[in-house]
Amino acid sequence: MELIDLKAEPRKGRGKSAARHLRNNDAVPAVLYGAKMDSMPISVSTLDLTTMVRVHGSSGLFINLAINGDTVPSRTVMLKEIQMDTFDLKYLHVDFQAINVSEKITISVPVEAVGESVGVKAGGMIQLIRRELDIICKPGDMPEVIQIDTTDLEVGDSVHVEEIDLGADVEIPHDVNFTVLTVVPPTSDVEEEEGDEDLEEDVEETAAEEEEGVEE
Repeated sequence: MELIDLKAEPRKGRGKSAARHLRNNDAVPAVLYGAKMDSMPISVSTLDLTTMVRVHGSSGLFINLAINGDTVPSRTVMLKEIQMDTFDLKYLHVDFQAINVSEKITISVPVEAVGESVGVKAGGMIQLIRRELDIICKPGDMPEVIQIDTTDLEVGDSVHVEEIDLGADVEIPHDVNFTVLTVVPPTSDVEEEEGDEDLEEDVEETAAEEEEGVEE
């Protein structure tokens, strides 16, 4: 399990005014919480956060967080959530969760389809129903990505949770019949089928109207 070093400062002020002051001074308001501790308001450098996300991404990050003036030198935490201003893409707030590396946690992991399926070669398309799945495991057992081999999938085939094997140490807390991925037919085929159905309905309606006219 890779730990990324990140520094933080204790945060005294609360509310929108204090948060705005931090952002105007190249810092991002944040909070650290965990099962066996009181929540701790902190802040992190905007530059450090930007660099970390650019290099490592923001999914499934485990961090060695050193808080200035803390009672312990550093804490092992997980990046839980980043809130951003979608208009100007600025960081608004960050949530960190303290973890115990020897205990299981629930975390979201990206899903990736690999291989060229029989169905795709026939003109179909891979459709990811879920781009992320929740898993339960110890931090050291967490896969970076859940890869699903689509090589043998034909058009109309699907992959469900029960078919994904991540080993005995990793649990997927979704219903076993939950569909993760499917191979859909070409768009043109779908449109033709829908067109045929519409045509059949029109013919049936016309026939019914003619029968009613004859009866009258």
